[in-house]
Amino acid sequence: MTPNRGLALFRFWFALLGFLAVVFQLTHLLQNVPGATAGNYFSYFTIESNIIAFITLAVGGRYAWKGESPRWLELLRGAATIYMTITGIVYNLLLSNIDVNTPIPWINVVLHYTIPTIMVIDWLVDLPRTRIPVRTSLVWLAFPLLYLVYSLIRGPIAGWYPYPFLDPRISGYGTVAVMALAIAAAAFVLALITAFSTRLHIAPTSDRVTAGAATAPLQPEGSTVN
Repeated sequence: MTPNRGLALFRFWFALLGFLAVVFQLTHLLQNVPGATAGNYFSYFTIESNIIAFITLAVGGRYAWKGESPRWLELLRGAATIYMTITGIVYNLLLSNIDVNTPIPWINVVLHYTIPTIMVIDWLVDLPRTRIPVRTSLVWLAFPLLYLVYSLIRGPIAGWYPYPFLDPRISGYGTVAVMALAIAAAAFVLALITAFSTRLHIAPTSDRVTAGAATAPLQPEGSTVN
């Protein structure tokens, strides 16, 4: 695999941007918002998924620089892409007019719009070279499910929930269950789409030529082709 320095720099830049957004936002909240805690901050799915995303971009940039793409990295990229897509969709559909502790405009844009878009672009421009089976893609759903369990357990203990649709004090556990099932269904569809997208990968020309040469019928020695 040929080193792709342009892709590597692309990933490094947005990994740095995501990292700075998460760090600056935490610093701002702890210094300026009474009652803000690191525990609550890191309990937002947005923050957790962005951390996964910028780590994935940084690691992916390193391997792109070397011209390598190990299987585990392809699976990690798929997971990060799904989590950031969930972040972008849920924010735009359910949370755009709700305070989710992102008061700094540029940080809000980076966390909820820029990085989700970048992860999808990065996935599409560098699809895995081998297909990811649907069964394997379902493993990506473990993190959102664990996050839901964590939020519902921590909520009563901390007296705080990260999002209104996860807060049973507002409209009861029935509404929380419906919203959780809807988001889980959306995540399932995204996992399927991401897995099926790996079938779109087109082998480089050199690989196709090599494969074609390997499968071409051999001409008898000394024969000529008319």
